[in-house]
Amino acid sequence: MKISARNQLKGTIIDIQKGATTSHVRIDIGGGAVVTAAITNEAVDELKLAKGQAAMAVIKASDVLVAID
Repeated sequence: MKISARNQLKGTIIDIQKGATTSHVRIDIGGGAVVTAAITNEAVDELKLAKGQAAMAVIKASDVLVAID
């Protein structure tokens, strides 16, 4: 697979929580960091996502915000 997005984080799916229409997929990318993606239940089914499966979080955003307390 080739993709133009530069922010590609390889990891392992550690949890999938399905809601009425949307699933939250948690991907452990190492170093104690976990990325959560909100995707449709249909996408989870089509990709046959499962806990323990290798996956990549691909982040495409026009803005990155920084905040502090």
